[in-house]
Amino acid sequence: MQSVNGDHMLRAMSALANPHRMRVIATLSSKRSYVSELARELGISRALLQVHLRKLEAAELVAAELQLSEDGKAMKYYEVTPFAVLLTPETIADAVRSLTPPSDGSKTGRKESSDG
Repeated sequence: MQSVNGDHMLRAMSALANPHRMRVIATLSSKRSYVSELARELGISRALLQVHLRKLEAAELVAAELQLSEDGKAMKYYEVTPFAVLLTPETIADAVRSLTPPSDGSKTGRKESSDG
């Protein structure tokens, strides 16, 4: 089994710990889409969607590509990046060994986030 990077696992789990972001992944799992189309499908504003897409992109769960439309507009298409997250006590223990050491005296080295 391949070793799991703890920091990457934390970013992925944090990104997926939100129902909007889970819906984005679910929608993009069947097709790539651009922001306006995806926002309409999900029933959320483009601004809110952009926030969620940035979080998913930072976690390397989605990727974006700029394309020109027929009328010359630049459109950013998003698609799911293939990933698998296997959560077992063993994979978590393996991931912990590769976490970035805390620098602020906290136990995890991460600030608690309320971005939900």
